[in-house]
Amino acid sequence: MNKLKLRQLLEQFFIEDIGERDVSSSIFNGDQIGRLALIAKADGVFCGEEVIRTGFSLLVGELEIEMKVQDGERVEKGQSLAVISGTVADLLQGERVILNLVQRMSGIATKTKEAVSLLNSDHTKICDTRKTTPGLRMLEKYAVRCGGGVNHRIGLYDVVMLKDNHIAFAGSITKAMEAARRNVGHMVKVEVEVETKAQMREAIEAKADVIMFDNRTPEEIKAWLEEVPENIVTEASGGITLTDLASYRETGVDYISLGFLTHSVSALDISAKVTLE
Repeated sequence: MNKLKLRQLLEQFFIEDIGERDVSSSIFNGDQIGRLALIAKADGVFCGEEVIRTGFSLLVGELEIEMKVQDGERVEKGQSLAVISGTVADLLQGERVILNLVQRMSGIATKTKEAVSLLNSDHTKICDTRKTTPGLRMLEKYAVRCGGGVNHRIGLYDVVMLKDNHIAFAGSITKAMEAARRNVGHMVKVEVEVETKAQMREAIEAKADVIMFDNRTPEEIKAWLEEVPENIVTEASGGITLTDLASYRETGVDYISLGFLTHSVSALDISAKVTLE
C-alpha cells in the first residue's frame, strides 16, 4: 500500500469529518490521556493496520499503538485488535473515520477469504474488479489481497480491456485489437471480453493477452478452453455468486473476477472502547 497516498486520503477524510474542530471532544482538555481499544464484534478477517497507525499518528501527538493482530489474520468475536494510547480528544476525533475504514476493509478481506475457501482451487485465483468505492480503491484492493485474492487491473490506465461496447464501436474484435496495439506500448496487456465461441476464436487470432469469458457457464468455459493456447490467460466473470462458485473449480480457468467483493460487501462489526488512564 502506498503510504504517501494513504496519508493524503486520511487527511481528506479527517478534514471532511472534523471541519474547523470537533465540538464534542472540546469538553476534554488537551492533557487527558486515555486508551482506545478496538474490539471485534464478529468473526472475520482483519485488515487495516496501516490505517490505524497512520490515521492516529496524524492526530495524536504522544501516541502508543499496540497491534494485537496483523492484516489477513482471522479474528473472533470479542477479540482485541489494537490498543491506542494518547490524548482523549485526539483519540475520539479520529475514531470514527479510522473505524469506518477498518470495518470496510476487514469486511472485504472476510468476504474474499470466504470466496477463496469455497472455490478451494490450487489453480484458479479469485480477483476483484473496478467496482470499488470512489476514493477507496487502493484500500479496497489491498483488502482483497489480505483475504487471499489477487487484484485485477487497478484502473483504466494499466491494462487495455476491450468490452462489448469497445468492440461494437470499433467494428470487431480484430479492429479493436489493432487500434489498441497502435495506441499503447508493448508493456501494456490487452484483455478481450467474449460471449461466443466465434468471438473467442477471433480474440485468439488477434493475439489477445487475456480472454474473459463473460456470463458463460462452467460447462461452456471448460469446453472452450480446449481451444485456448497456454500463453493466453483466461478469466471468468459475470453473475458468479458464492452459491455457484465451486462449480467453476474444474473448468481450468485462470481467474474468476467477483464484483461483489467490493461493491456490496458488509463491513465487519468492530467497536471502540475508551478508558481514562
